[in-house]
Amino acid sequence: MIWQLDLILCIFIVICAVAAITIKDLLAAVIILGAYSFFMCILYTGMGAVDVAFTEASVSAGVGTVLFVAAVSKTKRRSKD
Repeated sequence: MIWQLDLILCIFIVICAVAAITIKDLLAAVIILGAYSFFMCILYTGMGAVDVAFTEASVSAGVGTVLFVAAVSKTKRRSKD
C-alpha cells in the first residue's frame, strides 16, 4: 500500500480515538467510534488482512455501533455538569 495513504489513515485513526475520548456528547462519541472502526477496516485491507477487515467492519463498525446507539438512546445524552 502507498505509505502516504497509510500515514493519512493513521492520522485519522488517532484523531478519531482522541475525539471519542474527549467529546462530551455520547451519541457523537459512538459515531466517532464507528468512523474509527471504518478507518481500521481500511487499514487492515491495505495490509492484506481481508478476513480481519471483514470482521472489523461487520462486528465493530456494524453491530457494535448499532448496539451502542441503542444503549445511548436509553440514557441521557448530556450530563448536567
